[in-house]
Amino acid sequence: MATTPQDEQRLALFIDFENIAIGVRDAHYRKFDVNLVLERLLDKGKLLVKRAYADWSRYSDYKRSFHEAAIELIEVPQKSVGGKNSADIRLVVDAMDMSFQKEHINCFVVASGDSDFSPLVSKLKENDKYVIGLGVKNSTSDLLIENCDEFIFYEDLVRGRERPLPQIANVPEKVQECFALLIDSIVALQRENKEILWGSMIKETMKRKRPSFDESYYGFRSFSHLLEDAQRRRIVTLRRDARSGSYIVEDLGSGSGAALAGSENTVSGGGEAVDMNNVRMIRRRRSRNRRPRPAAPAALSADMTGESAGQPPEHQSAAAENAPPAPDDDEAKSHSALSFLSWFRSAPHAAEKHEGQGPPVPRDPEDDEHPA
Repeated sequence: MATTPQDEQRLALFIDFENIAIGVRDAHYRKFDVNLVLERLLDKGKLLVKRAYADWSRYSDYKRSFHEAAIELIEVPQKSVGGKNSADIRLVVDAMDMSFQKEHINCFVVASGDSDFSPLVSKLKENDKYVIGLGVKNSTSDLLIENCDEFIFYEDLVRGRERPLPQIANVPEKVQECFALLIDSIVALQRENKEILWGSMIKETMKRKRPSFDESYYGFRSFSHLLEDAQRRRIVTLRRDARSGSYIVEDLGSGSGAALAGSENTVSGGGEAVDMNNVRMIRRRRSRNRRPRPAAPAALSADMTGESAGQPPEHQSAAAENAPPAPDDDEAKSHSALSFLSWFRSAPHAAEKHEGQGPPVPRDPEDDEHPA
């Protein structure tokens, strides 16, 4: 069956903004972007409650962006400059009251890195609520991270925004905007481990992300026609459910732009992309251009091979033709060293015969033909 409203998560967001602002400042971010947080939470379900607690006289430059995001600003004046954050207790009271009074809210999001919220997280979990934590990594307590059912780091949201949007070739800019929203919604559902991606589920996610979405604005008669056109352009892979006849998205297609980061014949390593076709070509060139094995000295060549140094030229050329291909330089050096060592061990009498007499004098073949 398709996703029903009862299956959707219904979220309540509570932001300890003073803690978040300190974490963003220490992480050297220019400004906290609350829209990144809202976009990520809309992937999970409907965001019903959005509240932020702070002494807003100190953060007046954030008021406009928070109002535009429909976030309720809870004013909690700070008693002293160096005192304890007085917004903590107000946030805890409101969250616990909502967990008892609003039973339809099944997911609570606590945006803070303060370990003092760990008892709140534990109590919400006792009340059968799913708790998501959100904060800046370097200013978040490990106790809070481990106590939540799920934790989202603000740094991951920033990195996700920096990724380029997928570009679909041969598509008008207006329709490309629609397909980009479609791809983003499918990726969000896959990230939430949804086993079956029904067409209606994807459309609901698209409308949560952009409430003004309407497929007819982009020239499609229905959402099914939008999915069919996306399949023709190889953006998605569809199949029909045998019982209901509804479309199910099995996966993103090759034209979705998800595989643009690395092609089939490209390997990323060391920060650079390497073309595997060129690598194979370079390897073939190296094998063809190997240098020949260096020739051994004439005096040792005959002894190492067991052949006479005075072999006729035609026998030498025939042997050269039947010789195995020359190995690399390192292999040739090791082979020469081993051959010389075996020759030296096989002729101990030569070393004893000439010991103390200097190097042996080579014999002239003419002396055998014309004896004295």
